[in-house]
Amino acid sequence: MHAASLTSLVEEHLERARSAEAGRSAHTTYGGQEHRLRQTLIAFVAGRTLGEHESPGEATLQVLRGSVRLHAGADTWNGAEGDLLVLPLERHDLEAVTDAAVLLTVVTGTRPPV
Repeated sequence: MHAASLTSLVEEHLERARSAEAGRSAHTTYGGQEHRLRQTLIAFVAGRTLGEHESPGEATLQVLRGSVRLHAGADTWNGAEGDLLVLPLERHDLEAVTDAAVLLTVVTGTRPPV
């Protein structure tokens, strides 16, 4: 069994994000190439974005700290600490409204053909 403190990881990666040129830091808490389920903690400073990208497939985003804004087409979702969103299967981007940390959970290989 493996256990990790998300609170500690949030603090660690927010500090890394604040000192990183890109303004963000990420850590896969579970998964990797050998697993279909992947969970990645992403921390980024206010005003930074994860630019528009394809949906990874079936995925959720849980806001662990701060607030974020997700854009997908004409839709926008504002998320605050404790919120959970099922990600759309379309291109989207994510913006940190404040310093923020999210937990991205993805099941790989579930994206339907376009």
